[in-house]
Amino acid sequence: MEGHITAVAALSIGLSILGIIIAFIIFAVIGGIGVLTNDPDAALILISVGSAIGIFLTILSIPGIIGGIGLLKRREWARILVLVTSAIQLMNIPIGTAVGAYSIWVLVQKETVRIFNPILPVPSA
Repeated sequence: MEGHITAVAALSIGLSILGIIIAFIIFAVIGGIGVLTNDPDAALILISVGSAIGIFLTILSIPGIIGGIGLLKRREWARILVLVTSAIQLMNIPIGTAVGAYSIWVLVQKETVRIFNPILPVPSA
């Protein structure tokens, strides 16, 4: 299960970095179109919209990076954080759905729970 946890951490970090790259590209494209219009009002609106989308996507991506690093360090809070971000990723069809489902499957296994918190007894199913 250790290998699966490391894979989930890497996927979480990788998808989050991809999200930040996409946020930058969206900002650059929308802002660039605004600058190319030679209309100050259109430029202001498009740069504002591009900035808002870029900031929003970046804010959504940061917890995945933090959670992935925490998973690599085997922190219980990171397991919970990545479970939450994985549930959100399920809406990101098709890659996010596959990664989210895999991450949830790995992180709810009894063995995984014992790895992250060996002191607590795991209830039997």
